[in-house]
Amino acid sequence: MHKLILASASPRRQELMQNLGLTFTVDVSGADESAIPQDLPPALYVQELAALKCASVASGYKSGLVIGADTVVLFNGQILGKPIDSADARHTLSSLSGHTHAVYTGIAVCDAATGKMVTAAECTRVTFGKLSDAEIDAYIASGEYADKAGSYGVQGRAGRFVSHIEGDFFNVVGLPVYRLKCLIRDEFEILI
Repeated sequence: MHKLILASASPRRQELMQNLGLTFTVDVSGADESAIPQDLPPALYVQELAALKCASVASGYKSGLVIGADTVVLFNGQILGKPIDSADARHTLSSLSGHTHAVYTGIAVCDAATGKMVTAAECTRVTFGKLSDAEIDAYIASGEYADKAGSYGVQGRAGRFVSHIEGDFFNVVGLPVYRLKCLIRDEFEILI
């Protein structure tokens, strides 16, 4: 089994990898994400961010597969990242209320020994039911919105906001596990 290194501080990604029964270490990238222009198409944008994180971490290893990922929400042509504060989160959730948005996650895998890197992106469409101000306020008060693209975590309390998902649920959590498995199997001939 190849050593796996997750280049992400996301507890949700770590939990998904643990749930798959994978043994891995975490090494958070210090790469400057502002180096990637936000005006790229969203699938390319998240792949570039994932590759940046992955390359930054892989440079510190002689062997192992480094996995990088990045997730954004796209609504009305705008990329919605992590909220800067509760007011930003409230505005985002109010905007998403009663509408469908897209969640893009880019993944990058790099063989630290050879430098070979491959990337992919997954898109899932998520539809929220109509949210009341009281529902949004209660969710904001829970603090769960913090550090989450689109200001919500589908695997937690915000799961009750979702009326429909089209695509990979785990992608919305932050790591499209099936796509990751296929990428590693097909490109590196390793089963995870």
